[in-house]
Amino acid sequence: MNKRLKQVARTGYVAKGGVYALTGILALFASFGMGGSAEGKLGVLEFLQKQPFGNVLLIALSFGLLCYGFWRFIQSVQDPEDIGTNFKGIGKRIGFFLSGFFYTVLAVIAILKIFNALGSSGNKGKKMIPYEYLPYILYAIAFGLAIKAVFHLVKAYKGNFLKEFRLDKLANPKKRKTVKWIGYAGLVSRGIVVGLVSYFFFEAAHDFSVDEVKGTAEAFTFLRQNSEGPWLVGLVAFGLICYGIYVCIMARYRQFYD
Repeated sequence: MNKRLKQVARTGYVAKGGVYALTGILALFASFGMGGSAEGKLGVLEFLQKQPFGNVLLIALSFGLLCYGFWRFIQSVQDPEDIGTNFKGIGKRIGFFLSGFFYTVLAVIAILKIFNALGSSGNKGKKMIPYEYLPYILYAIAFGLAIKAVFHLVKAYKGNFLKEFRLDKLANPKKRKTVKWIGYAGLVSRGIVVGLVSYFFFEAAHDFSVDEVKGTAEAFTFLRQNSEGPWLVGLVAFGLICYGIYVCIMARYRQFYD
């Protein structure tokens, strides 16, 4: 794998890690009434745009997310790390493609926000999909997200995510242990959030209504409705911060297989 592609991948990991870390931070503040109510990845974009030089921040973020999307597309189509074409390999490559698509869309949304173009988009997306096919599409997305949630939880349970790191570069055993536990917390928390979003898609498919489709922000709202809501949200938010840090660490120590 050439050096330029590795740099693109590392840039993408930094952007993705930043999005998740900010998602967790904003949710953590909101859960304990410490200011702000923006949650979810779109909430991160809104938060950044309100900061000094907000549009510059959005441009930098969108560039990083485009890099990540491009890296995932390359993984899916060209298979530079020889994941293979068996059942497991094809499943992973499909997941990479969907991930690349999602983060590319998020990057485009960030760019559109800069030009104030989101307001004109309306709800045209609903008309682009024939209504009779909608439940099948929502069920397919829900099923894919459920698999992804299980994948994250199993990955955390087995601890095989550590194989992606060049931990030999970390001479300090305490740092290696910290990376390990950050990875555990991050993967479990992301698995929980993705699992909740999958549930929302199943509900939307069952009710035959795209209006029921919800994302990360609504997942936090769902957790908050519990009597222990603020603490649950706080724990999951802290986990997402850990996941963001974990992905940023991956940008530095990720092992690429040629």
